[in-house]
Amino acid sequence: MPNINFSQSLVALAPLAGFTDLPFRYICKKFGVDITFSEMISVNALIRDSKKTFHMLKRASNEDIYIVQIAGSDINNIIEAVKILNDIEGISGIDLNCGCPVPKVVAQDAGSSLLKDLPHMAKIIEAIKKHSAKRYTSVKTRIGFSEKTPEIIAKKIEEAGADFISIHGRTRSGGYKAEIDYDAIKRAKECVKIPVFANGDITTYEKALEIRNFTKCEGLMIGRGAVGNPWIFYQLKHNQKNVDKSFIKLIVLEHLQLMIEFYGDKMGVILFRKHLHAYSKSFPQAAMFRHKVNTILDTNEIQKEIERFFI
Repeated sequence: MPNINFSQSLVALAPLAGFTDLPFRYICKKFGVDITFSEMISVNALIRDSKKTFHMLKRASNEDIYIVQIAGSDINNIIEAVKILNDIEGISGIDLNCGCPVPKVVAQDAGSSLLKDLPHMAKIIEAIKKHSAKRYTSVKTRIGFSEKTPEIIAKKIEEAGADFISIHGRTRSGGYKAEIDYDAIKRAKECVKIPVFANGDITTYEKALEIRNFTKCEGLMIGRGAVGNPWIFYQLKHNQKNVDKSFIKLIVLEHLQLMIEFYGDKMGVILFRKHLHAYSKSFPQAAMFRHKVNTILDTNEIQKEIERFFI
């Protein structure tokens, strides 16, 4: 598998629970994203041999740099999970989630909760680095739990041996609504030698260029900004402000087919609804379309609705 060329202006697809599954990663890869991340994988579910978890780990045929993100706190369980991942081909690296703000994750002392105990976080990173047979060990973090300490966090991650960091510009207390502090990301980037990816509210081509120029980070990590808008990666790779959206119908139909292949007919259609909601946002009568597709279970029927709507 290829190495990551950090000297380029890189773009990565952020791990996003419920969205960045194999079908969506395949679509984003077609548009030129450099690095893809799995949905967040629970260490506990992985070591329990959960069939659903192993299905989530599958790599798309076009993913060349594919990193699996894990969440957990118990070092022994993390080491066991890393050893399981070592036996799975096609994985370029392991990413530790130190940013998830969801209460049930924080309650398990995982995700952003690790930012309350940086020495323990560092021990986990060191354990992953020591036991992983994969090329990269990385960390996705926020700029603090309740207070902003981006420099301290970034330095601790670097000292623990991570190869690169992705930084979301909010604290855990800021959830998903507080204003992103891109200056905090910039300060973190300036105090470490390892590559840094800027993350958070990068939803348009113009915003991406602004954040890239301001932070001087080696890469951008885009999550929600790519949902319903996967061509943002094409825009950034080709410096193209406007994209001909006449092919949206073809993208949506291909995405639907991938979902059906991956999840089966009924579940594929049900899980695709949220993507249809996002794809349809800029189209007239989108609310009526969303209401209609929410009741469809038949694959042929939903395909016909897509063909009628995206014209």
